[in-house]
Amino acid sequence: MYRIGVDLGGTKIAVGLVDEGYRIVTKATLPTGAERPGEAIVDDIARLCKKVCADAGVPAGLIESVGIASPGIANNAAGRVEYANNLPFRRFPIARLLRERLGVEGVYVENDANAAAWGEAVAGAARGTRNSVMITLGTGVGGGIIIDNRIFTGSNCAGAELGHIVIVYDGYPCTCGRRGCWESYSSATALIRMTREAIAGCEAAGRKTLMSELAEKNSRVDGRTAFDAARQGDEPAREVYDKYISYLACGITSIVNIFQPEVISLGGGISNEGQPLVDALLPLVRAEQYGGDIVTHTEIRIAQLGNDAGIIGAAALGV
Repeated sequence: MYRIGVDLGGTKIAVGLVDEGYRIVTKATLPTGAERPGEAIVDDIARLCKKVCADAGVPAGLIESVGIASPGIANNAAGRVEYANNLPFRRFPIARLLRERLGVEGVYVENDANAAAWGEAVAGAARGTRNSVMITLGTGVGGGIIIDNRIFTGSNCAGAELGHIVIVYDGYPCTCGRRGCWESYSSATALIRMTREAIAGCEAAGRKTLMSELAEKNSRVDGRTAFDAARQGDEPAREVYDKYISYLACGITSIVNIFQPEVISLGGGISNEGQPLVDALLPLVRAEQYGGDIVTHTEIRIAQLGNDAGIIGAAALGV
């Protein structure tokens, strides 16, 4: 039997046919066209579902279920996306509409970050665990929580907004309207801001920094600028690196102390730093893990599924 996973984004729809070992057999994509009515988007999702089956030579009767990973507030019990900021969805019955187009009874919908966390839990870095958290470090800080092998969504399907725990009272403004959110200090966007501030500070003080050279060479400051310069021994870059790691560890420690998961997996662009990132975080987190001298330590791992986490997690919603 096979399952289909749909990773629905604001700019792209990616659909994959997934086998029983959670391997993607075939994959197809289309632009989302988010300016269109919701039903037109569902038409394209159905078209892609049929395409991946045809490309693999798999008849519709072998499809066990279809799962949709969507931005926003997804209500799986009702089969709706209640709200999505970048899609025309308001209490949108996406599961019913796709069921009607495909003739597959089992159609499920979940928030995209939750689906990615579920993908890592069933087939990635947290495979074999019952309790895990995935943190995505990109433009923002996203997350998904798995408790006793179930996705935690809260009472209103809007839970697990991990990036919006406050770690600095009255700190930097966040896009959510609050100040001092973890996202404002640990996202790639925040790292870029810190890097720019450090470069400006060095220029004002007449202090040399390799970050300026790298930014000029690449025609921009990005999430790698400070990390790359720090690796080459640049002291101002090391200061940025250490500050960023301390903020990231602060938020992770809070999550560990609330949930005490077996594994925290790190995804998103910042996670491309790999094991050195984990090695920098572990001593800071373990030093402040509640009961750390008695309880089992939470492991921190780099997520394994990359951009396929949403597809695999969505496909596994029906398991």
